[in-house]
Amino acid sequence: MAAVLSASVYRTLEALFRGPRLGTFQTNPGVGFMAANQCAAQLLGFIRLVCGLCPYINIASSILSVGGSGPFENAKSSDWAAMVDSFQKAALKSRLGIPLLYGIDAVHGNNNVYGATIFPHNIGLGATRDVDLIRRIGAATALEVRASGIHYTFAPCVAVCRDPRWGRSYESFGEDPEIVKMMTSMISGLQGQPPQGHPSGYPFLAGRQHVVACAKHFVGDGGTRNGINEGDTISSYDELEKIHMAPYLDCISQGVCTIMASYSSWNGTKLHNSHFLLTEVLKDKLGFKGFIISDSEGLDRLSNPHGSNYQQSVLSAISAGIDMVMVPFRFELFLKDLMHLVESGKVPMTRIDDAVERILRLHKKLAREAVRKSLVLLKNGKDPKKPFLPLDRSAKRILVVGRHADDLGYQCGGWTKTWDGRGGRITTGSCKLPEAICHWHFDMSPYAEFGGDSKELKIHFNGAELISVVADKFPTLVILISGRPLALEQQLWDKMEGLVAAWLPGSEGGGVVDVIFGDHEFQGRLPLTWFKNVEQLPMHAEDNSYDPLFPIGFGLTSKNEILKG
Repeated sequence: MAAVLSASVYRTLEALFRGPRLGTFQTNPGVGFMAANQCAAQLLGFIRLVCGLCPYINIASSILSVGGSGPFENAKSSDWAAMVDSFQKAALKSRLGIPLLYGIDAVHGNNNVYGATIFPHNIGLGATRDVDLIRRIGAATALEVRASGIHYTFAPCVAVCRDPRWGRSYESFGEDPEIVKMMTSMISGLQGQPPQGHPSGYPFLAGRQHVVACAKHFVGDGGTRNGINEGDTISSYDELEKIHMAPYLDCISQGVCTIMASYSSWNGTKLHNSHFLLTEVLKDKLGFKGFIISDSEGLDRLSNPHGSNYQQSVLSAISAGIDMVMVPFRFELFLKDLMHLVESGKVPMTRIDDAVERILRLHKKLAREAVRKSLVLLKNGKDPKKPFLPLDRSAKRILVVGRHADDLGYQCGGWTKTWDGRGGRITTGSCKLPEAICHWHFDMSPYAEFGGDSKELKIHFNGAELISVVADKFPTLVILISGRPLALEQQLWDKMEGLVAAWLPGSEGGGVVDVIFGDHEFQGRLPLTWFKNVEQLPMHAEDNSYDPLFPIGFGLTSKNEILKG
């Protein structure tokens, strides 16, 4: 099924990936431009059965499979993975190179895949009242979904079923909001458990064994008059909040990444075009920072007869707060209408910016996790019995010095925006340390291929001298930004309190802060031998004369324990 991002790509994406301007919009002074057709298409995904590997795959943000939309009959996990990989490869070859988010209705196990474990539907799980069981089912489902190459499931349904005549009653955990709230532990199973201190409202995804979850259908779908599916929930706001909205608070507190809007109405207003409930309540009041996705053909249902007055439906849904739109069949018309609405100013750029930022936040979280896990701690205190890290957050002043301390281009390195890379704010993202915090960062300008050949492997920009001068006066942590091990003189080594190899962390260098202040432990181990001097090179672990500064696989924890594995 097609998904269409209903907003925010212009500023964020074009700031990341500038290219040929086919007809451009200025989005934010100094941020960049994005071609109109590419921006609109970034708001788009597809239904797999319709598009196949259609040309729009190069600019879509997401692909979704509806029930029965698989590679072929009785396709196994490996077959699904091969299909998804083919879409992903096509997306990564595009000019923007943004990975696809592939979604599926894995609502009681990975139920679309032949041979997958099928768990009881939610109505049976609600009968268990077992919070931990539901979490473990979520975790098991996530593993099977990831094994099929898919990253996103449209689950769980957290509808509170107030009338058993509703045809989707079995998708609900029960009629009591307290039961449904208990069962939202499914989200922590699917996405992983957020750590203590995770910012409220922000999406969370633990890593490769987990998937993006989707709480649905916001809001009141289980309370329609006479239990009519896609009907009208007649209630006061207080009743809506107390009964039907209550489970979403638990979902948001667990870092749910996405929320799906309901086909149903509340007091006569379709949820898909309710600015009050989607933006004023869900995004503003409840503080939800993930993205809101429409249901399949949700926009077509906004007009009568079905699918009529489509451009107005697009306008009202995106203006209401829908960030990604499922477009099963008419994706070309959607693109055309959305582009017209943006060009005419009816859909403001701020709405586009907001939606894309919400969607890309998932990719950024993954990148930040990668930064955290890639950091290699090589020294922690001149006296190993007195670790220098983690740093004290209550420190009144920390000095930041070094060419790389606030340069995203240098942190990204070569093959970023250009062949050999550039310095400066070449993209959006976070430098390693916020302006209020400080440390030391050094290496050389970005390079690619032969441009990086070096016989000396020294720290550039007078980095060694700068470290020496500062370390003579202050306790110094060196965070080395480099694409390889570099030469470290003994006198320099003796002066520093700590050394972290941060490699080339990319746009989400804020992951460094997560570790050096102790929010996460160091996990990285050297992928290359760290030599004592360049005269030893080449050097390998199998050499009889192997005498490195640090062997391949070396890495410390903040307690100065040597990592194993």
